[in-house]
Amino acid sequence: MRERDNETSDDVDNGVLERTDNLETTGIGIVDGATAQIDLALPPLTGDDDDYVDDEDAALPVDDHDLVHDEPASAEADSPEEAVTDEGPAADDRDGETAAEAGVAGTPASEHSGDDGASDESEVVEAEIVAPAVTTAVTTHTGSTRRAMHQAASSDKHALERVRGARIDEEPLQSRRLDQLGADRESPELLTADRLIDRSRVAASEPEGVWQRLVYSATGRRVILADSSRVRARKELDRRISAPLAGGAKFVPVLSRKGGVGKTSVTTLLGMALADAREDRVIAVDANPDRGTLAERIGRSSGKTVRDLVRSRAGVKGFNDLSAIVARDETRLDILASDADPHLSEAFSDRDYHDVASIAAHYYSIVLTDSGTGIVHSVMDATLELADQLLVVAGRSVDEAKLASETLSWLESNGYAELARSAVVVLNTSRPGASLVRPSELEAHFRTRVRAVVTIPYDAHIATGGPISFRALSASTRLAARELAAVVVEGLRPAGAVR
Repeated sequence: MRERDNETSDDVDNGVLERTDNLETTGIGIVDGATAQIDLALPPLTGDDDDYVDDEDAALPVDDHDLVHDEPASAEADSPEEAVTDEGPAADDRDGETAAEAGVAGTPASEHSGDDGASDESEVVEAEIVAPAVTTAVTTHTGSTRRAMHQAASSDKHALERVRGARIDEEPLQSRRLDQLGADRESPELLTADRLIDRSRVAASEPEGVWQRLVYSATGRRVILADSSRVRARKELDRRISAPLAGGAKFVPVLSRKGGVGKTSVTTLLGMALADAREDRVIAVDANPDRGTLAERIGRSSGKTVRDLVRSRAGVKGFNDLSAIVARDETRLDILASDADPHLSEAFSDRDYHDVASIAAHYYSIVLTDSGTGIVHSVMDATLELADQLLVVAGRSVDEAKLASETLSWLESNGYAELARSAVVVLNTSRPGASLVRPSELEAHFRTRVRAVVTIPYDAHIATGGPISFRALSASTRLAARELAAVVVEGLRPAGAVR
């Protein structure tokens, strides 16, 4: 039997087990210098913790078919006395001492049977584990038996974990439509200004005109007279200028075959009238192959020219980059100046114009082009190719009027007949005093060839050649510029568009 004791020496070292993670080492006692498992009573399970599994300790099976039995014919068993039985053997005083030494309160002492010789050769102790309506007897004295018990308990642990996970019922997340939230709930679209704002407490805008303001103040802001005919005409003109435009940017070149007729001044007036009344952006590009003076007609300068935009066009990623190159007027009109050096201006080609136009079309709704004197220079082909509407400026003299009419003829004979018929002729009065040329005859002639004719009166503020302030113009000049802007916008809108 000494050989048997040597075989178990791997598991027992001075009466203390080296491993405590096995199921049978839950309760340990020392009997006659040898280690043996004692009786252990587990507390009864309740309905709340029946699926609880400790991560450190392996749970024993709690069903009849899960009872663990060691085979009597174990490879390390020497006698039939080591077999596990389901029946409780007779009580032994030594086993009672083992239970007392373990300090397990309320645990009945295990019963051991066998003669003295058998007890000298091996220590057989039966552990009775109390569970609800289940009693399991376990015998531990060999490493193989303990490993088998541990494997069975581990498998049952994983099974209980799976059962525990399956019992967790979680309500899945679901999305709901607004119409499924209930009939008493309102959507955000119902929070409109007409519903929430008390119109009776909102003060009306102050009327225009002397009599209208007097009556409005005398009646405690309760009586508002109708606008005068002049105010109604101004508001109607504002509505025509600010009409929305469909599609992309609109290009409007301003042409003249003779210098000194006020082409740059007309471009500036048109741009100011458009920018002052519209909410979108308007830019005027000086594409004069000679030295242009468009940038000098406004009081602000950026110090950059169209050549700078051509060089840095690849670096323009947003409007902030472009706004550092253009100059802005008080009416929000942006000006892109030409080069002051005529040699550099001459180098401004049709390809350069296309590059500038592509950038301007990305950030502006209306692009005006001061095309310079003549219609046969290098940039004119690109200008006419992108044009949506043309403005032809004529002076109020015989030669100036004839050159303007010849310009229309050149357009008609060079593939731009449609642009010529929809063009606008601007009769600009650049000199003071009465002209010997009858203006009615000039208007009658051009009305037979173009869509509209607009006359710009003489204004001393423009005749100075300095910067133009739209507010400093005479009332008749501002009205003529606004009328020109309204006519241009109407020509850019599709036929039959609702105003």
